[in-house]
Amino acid sequence: MAVAKKTSSSKEAFQKLKADLAASSLGCAYIFHGEESYLREYYLGEVRKKLIPEGFEEFNFHTMEGKDLTVQALTEMAEAMPMMAERTLLVISDYDMFKLGEDQREKLIAFLGDIPEYCCVIFLYDTVEYKPNRTMKKLWKAVSDHVETVEFKAADSSDLVAWITRRFKAMGKEIDRQTAEYLIFTCGGLMTGLVPEINKIGTYAKGKAITQKDIDAVADPVLSAEVFKLSDAVLQGNFDLAASILGELLKMQQEPIMILAALGSQLRRIHTARLALDSGKDKYWLMELWEMKSDYPAKLLMAAAKRTSAEWCANAVKLCQVLDRRMKSERGIDAVGELKLLLIELGASRK
Repeated sequence: MAVAKKTSSSKEAFQKLKADLAASSLGCAYIFHGEESYLREYYLGEVRKKLIPEGFEEFNFHTMEGKDLTVQALTEMAEAMPMMAERTLLVISDYDMFKLGEDQREKLIAFLGDIPEYCCVIFLYDTVEYKPNRTMKKLWKAVSDHVETVEFKAADSSDLVAWITRRFKAMGKEIDRQTAEYLIFTCGGLMTGLVPEINKIGTYAKGKAITQKDIDAVADPVLSAEVFKLSDAVLQGNFDLAASILGELLKMQQEPIMILAALGSQLRRIHTARLALDSGKDKYWLMELWEMKSDYPAKLLMAAAKRTSAEWCANAVKLCQVLDRRMKSERGIDAVGELKLLLIELGASRK
């Protein structure tokens, strides 16, 4: 029978999962969710290795899709006794429990309070977002009392740099902290996306030490990194470079409305950096404001803000907002052409 537990914070729940794995004391029910799918899948694999003896997966490891799943089917699977093992593992993918009808919801509440001790159930959220509804008080209480909710968030900068260093070391390569931070800025801060980029870069690099040139040569940059280059070109008044970057983004199948949204967001960040400079605040204030995990993007924003004024930034943000409303409301608008005109207007106002 599932036992009641104390509600843990996100960080505490993650640390408890690691401790439970190390002590071979895994609970009966977990919710795995969060944007860092690499860690989510890694720890799912660790749970599986801990509970299921090799060669007995067919009898003791079961997966079920959450869509159209009934609590009756879930209960029957959970009650199946383990074979040549102490426990079974049941993974339920994308089970939107807070959208169940009243009858199924009541049955789920009963199930969560009575999961056999020989069974471990993991509700895995991948394509469906985990959205608890606390107004459903009985279900929320059952989840809080009997299920350990583990959110897999993007790693902190120091942890991510250390992880990147280990990945390159396994390939016989080295990378310093600054270059690792440049990689994170260029390719994003999720391990899921970084794994293939590290493999490409490590294979491409001729020398032992990874350089920024190696990253630029083969890495696929995320939208935010390219838009930063775009905004930087605008701040320099270099329309040709800005137009070239825009052209590359369009070749990457980025939608004009998404490029505009990212540009507007970047200009707002530059605006706050300019305000920080004008009021004597430093990069740490900026990091707190935008919840940055590293000072690397904060330093880039501060450097960009030094080349402009608060007045120009405010006007640039306004122009982006006006075009955003037009793109969303006007039919037949030439979105690409309007984006190019915006860049020209932004660049001209810098002179």
